[in-house]
Amino acid sequence: MPVQIRTATAFAAMVSVSAAAAQQTIDHTGLSVIRWRPGRAVCVLVFIDYVDGDLGPYNEFGVCFLVRPHDAPDADTGRGGVLGDLRSVVRNEACALIHRLPVDGDFTLAAGRGIWGFPKTLAEFDVDHRGPARTGTLRADSSTVLSLRVRPGVTVPDTDSSTTLTAYAHLDGVTRATPWTMRAAGVRTRPGGGRLELGDHPIADELRALRPGRTLLGSSIGALSMTFGDAVVVSGSAASGPGAASGLG
Repeated sequence: MPVQIRTATAFAAMVSVSAAAAQQTIDHTGLSVIRWRPGRAVCVLVFIDYVDGDLGPYNEFGVCFLVRPHDAPDADTGRGGVLGDLRSVVRNEACALIHRLPVDGDFTLAAGRGIWGFPKTLAEFDVDHRGPARTGTLRADSSTVLSLRVRPGVTVPDTDSSTTLTAYAHLDGVTRATPWTMRAAGVRTRPGGGRLELGDHPIADELRALRPGRTLLGSSIGALSMTFGDAVVVSGSAASGPGAASGLG
């Protein structure tokens, strides 16, 4: 540790979903969704092509939710509410819960589940990270999960700074937190700009139940580097495996 990803490309859509449905989906993790307006939460759908890294080359698709830190006060019973959630996003205090994480490699599947408790599963990918529009189709268990199309947006100026956030994941009854640092270049983004088509796989049914609305933001990243630290157990218990040595949970 840490595990490094030296070169990757990605595109993503931030989708507005029902906050109540999203919270019901993640209740088992002990975490709480962030609301960007009353009754609505944010689900991030992202395709990543890992070109060069410690786990080798592979494709990945993530279903993520913006959530509050696990030790944050309840925004509904305390001060803040939706405005408090929005302030946490602006202050870079929001976290990400990695809810689904299909990949197309056996080694990264085993490493992701064994090291960090990431909920990785095997799937098939048909992805274009270089076309006029970024497109990706995900298939698993002989069914189509979804197709995502993200149109290019306005170029965001590159910076030398990196961003660190907490990535949560839940596997086998245990919720873990992993520090995740990333640096992005060649970023293009726009309001809207994403088109999502859901298939007939159970993951598609789960996303459909979230009552997805408009795409809030579509983005593409031409060059992405990342570093993942050690996972720490924040709820549940793990006799062995990732985070067990921390003594937390």
